[in-house]
Amino acid sequence: MINEERVLKEFLELIHIRCSTHDEREIGDLLTKRLQELGGTVKEDHAGEKLGGNCGNLVADFPATAGKESAPTVMLTAHMDCVEPCANIHPVIENGIIRSDGTTILGSDDKAGVTAILETLRQLQEQKLPHGPLQVVFTISEENGVHGSQNLDSSLLHADMGFTLDTHGHPGVMSYKAPGKNQIHIHIAGKAAHAGVEPENGINAIQAAGMLLADAPQGRIDAETTCNIGRIAGGSATNVVADSCDIYYESRSRDKKKLDTITQRIVDHFKLGEEVTGCRISAEVSPDYGPYEIPKDSPAIAVATRAAEKLHFPIELEESGGGSDANHFNTYGVPTVVLGVGMTNCHTKEEYIEEKDLYDAARWALAIVCEASEETK
Repeated sequence: MINEERVLKEFLELIHIRCSTHDEREIGDLLTKRLQELGGTVKEDHAGEKLGGNCGNLVADFPATAGKESAPTVMLTAHMDCVEPCANIHPVIENGIIRSDGTTILGSDDKAGVTAILETLRQLQEQKLPHGPLQVVFTISEENGVHGSQNLDSSLLHADMGFTLDTHGHPGVMSYKAPGKNQIHIHIAGKAAHAGVEPENGINAIQAAGMLLADAPQGRIDAETTCNIGRIAGGSATNVVADSCDIYYESRSRDKKKLDTITQRIVDHFKLGEEVTGCRISAEVSPDYGPYEIPKDSPAIAVATRAAEKLHFPIELEESGGGSDANHFNTYGVPTVVLGVGMTNCHTKEEYIEEKDLYDAARWALAIVCEASEETK
């Protein structure tokens, strides 16, 4: 039911557009035009201004066809930005696999989702398929901590169920549960001194950090909880005893209580280190997003499951270890599941997607909209 040639052509067009986080203007303008051409009323919010970017989130509304006004409103979402390096992408297609030439990422995260949504809208229009009210949301700044959807004007949303096309796995895979994440910034303040003349008069903040990091929480805590020491920065010169060191951590859990517990455990660990190191230590916690869990018998999962069954896609419900825009959409009151679109080895130069998955993602999105149109609120 979809136009595979068009899907491939559009995907290749989209991945050629550089769309770094905070620099989504070019693709934002293109998608705005296409959404409008397909009958959508598009609104752009001010999230980009808040984040120091040049484009906001796009929210497009499509009215129901005659007789389907009472069907639930479906929301389809994908994000516009990519990780680096995402300029001058040269795709290579061989044996049904699309990858880059190895010098950049490919951009299937998340141009595969964007392409599937656009093809869904075209099929609805061209075939005059009956459907209920539809919202399409293209977000910014997903890759740097889902900050685009975090700052989205949620008053624009009115959907009854949502589907974020943005995860690994063949179409048929659904993430119904995902962790929340906190950012933790530890600052260690020591005492500067001349490293060659009077090192004994200093307190080395980097050394203190090393002592405390040796037995700090790290890695897998339990089946649904992790934490990671991601970056360390400190000191000013080799001839100065380092008087400062900054440690950048993250904590995740699919259980809110466990997220709070591991975060506090990290903070307490470093604060207790003040006495043994002689340093002043502070900790700042910045929540990125909260965890969510969609009941397996929810309308959103039921609709996506029936649509997948009709397409003969194997269905797999999974608990994710990563966050997405769906974390925020669920917070805003739109029950949203994340759908697999086939992206593989994301965030690396080895990223690839199978052509079949690219087409099947569009088939699934279209089938979901059609399946939901048979429901009533």
